[in-house]
Amino acid sequence: MRTVKIGTLDKAISRMGLGTWAIGGGSAWGGDKDKNDSIATIQAAPKLGVNLIDTAPGYNFGTSERIVGEALKGMNRDEVAIITKFGVVWDREGSLFNKVNGRQLYWNLSRESILEEIDKSLERLGVDYIDIYMSHWQAVEPYFTPISETMDVLNELKAQGKIRAIGAANVSPAQVEEYLKWGSLDIVQAKYSVLDRAVEDELLPICKEHGVALQAYSPLEMGLLTGTFPRDYKPVGAQIPKKWFQPENLPRVFDYLDELRPLAEKYNCSVADINMAWILAQDEKVVLLSGATTADQISQNTRATEIELSAEDVAMIRDMAEALDK
Repeated sequence: MRTVKIGTLDKAISRMGLGTWAIGGGSAWGGDKDKNDSIATIQAAPKLGVNLIDTAPGYNFGTSERIVGEALKGMNRDEVAIITKFGVVWDREGSLFNKVNGRQLYWNLSRESILEEIDKSLERLGVDYIDIYMSHWQAVEPYFTPISETMDVLNELKAQGKIRAIGAANVSPAQVEEYLKWGSLDIVQAKYSVLDRAVEDELLPICKEHGVALQAYSPLEMGLLTGTFPRDYKPVGAQIPKKWFQPENLPRVFDYLDELRPLAEKYNCSVADINMAWILAQDEKVVLLSGATTADQISQNTRATEIELSAEDVAMIRDMAEALDK
């Protein structure tokens, strides 16, 4: 497994992380999973080379964090790096986010909220520090908190040893610049796939300029880029409104995937591996987030981190992807 240096963390971080959004269970998170299976999956990750575990309080109202915490009891804490997040709350008011299972979620990045959230996350995870503490979403009116004030709190938590590095998810390039004005921003999380390359316009260049790692979520576009869906596939759930699942776009994506199959044969891997390897090829500080729910899935996904695409193949895949936008 290839690794990357993130901020001042004292451990090398795998270029693929395990996302626990689905492991948290609940109807809005892909349905309930067997807790023991989820714990076994998390505990298997370091053995398969994946030492970055990503969670958040907002994943089924703390359930994901609690499951990660149970898994950590049977692990060597030093062999994993934990990302958890703040800014999405349900027991404190804030700017309206969305409602899940009848419970309202809010955005709140105030000092008071962060100080309450960090202690609850530490308790649920059963740890005394968090490797990377990440803003889940950014503050908006009417409960707007300037990034300077949020960073004041994060810098305090870092000085106290409660967190080791700072991250920000779902940020604009201007917000990244603002974070960097007030301290060290070590990693940014953003959507990035062969089909959605918007981060390349400004966000990725800013990250490269300042040595900030970029963690790509949804690199397989909700499963579409795995190459396993049949041509008569009907989108379900959250897929339905997405651009590439629309009836006029799906056939074109399937054509693209068919064009990739000779490359998959060339590198002795799957189409999914090629699509993930292409993301990793964009910069040495790009990290993938995999939502695997079994050890077998982790094992399959890690193959992408070992593929060294040639410069010619990287360029060819870009040309193929850009042709889809025309």
